[in-house]
Amino acid sequence: MATFKSGFATVVGRPNVGKSTLINYMVGEKILIMSDKPQTTRNKIKAVVTDEESQIVFIDTPGIHKAKNKLGNFMASEINEAMGEMDVLIFMTDEKNKLGPGDKYIIEQIQDFKMPKIALVNKSDIYKDNLSVEAEITEMDIFDKVLRISATGGMNVQEVVAFIKNNIEEGPQYFPEDYITDRPEWFVISELIREKALQFLQDEIPHGVGVLIEKIEQRENKDMMDVFAVIMCEKKSHKGMIIGKEGSKLREIGESARMDIERLLGTKVYLKLWVKISKNWRDDERILRELGYKSW
Repeated sequence: MATFKSGFATVVGRPNVGKSTLINYMVGEKILIMSDKPQTTRNKIKAVVTDEESQIVFIDTPGIHKAKNKLGNFMASEINEAMGEMDVLIFMTDEKNKLGPGDKYIIEQIQDFKMPKIALVNKSDIYKDNLSVEAEITEMDIFDKVLRISATGGMNVQEVVAFIKNNIEEGPQYFPEDYITDRPEWFVISELIREKALQFLQDEIPHGVGVLIEKIEQRENKDMMDVFAVIMCEKKSHKGMIIGKEGSKLREIGESARMDIERLLGTKVYLKLWVKISKNWRDDERILRELGYKSW
């Protein structure tokens, strides 16, 4: 009987280098939100990939950055916790020509870790000349393997999976084989709505936006789910921007989010969104817990 292997692979890197995109590709479903805005990921989220020979639990971490409020402190604690539960470390960058100071800072923090380490140079389908980044990382002699990948197109992603499988040990199946994330359904839905807010809103708003799910309810005829959610912001001016002229922006956010939620739930969805001002919610422990950001 073949040996079954299992282990945890933690993905670290600057904000917005494609960590969530890579994990979504590996899982085969969209469970982690993606955006071109920094600090999109706020929680340490586990995504599970199971096949006949192994179960890999990927841990997506918030991009490493300096905390400015209690939400930032929470994100930093999530990173530290993730570092403590990994069997394999995946470092990601998406630099075109050479490593920046943010990348070098992260490499400095992880260089003495003893577990197997792989470095991924993302967007190599776009940046054809990022061979120089690959060479720079290789010369450091810190990582067991350095790969140029495309998290969106799948270039060399199977080599990443093979590296992980070769470096995890025989172990139990931690989660059922159809299990793809450790987060409850309501949390994934709230993140999908937040992703659309990041997509459609101005740059100065997104970090001050949170999404609170008030109710998820299946209708009696079971052919539709009702989802009621509140988009929280910190300023009156932000509320106006989120709603838009005659509600146009809020409708865009809602329609786009609804389509992703329907794919997630496998049924039709009625999504009702409200916008609420909650000044300094990112420093309010009660609100942070309600939004799914656990106590630090």
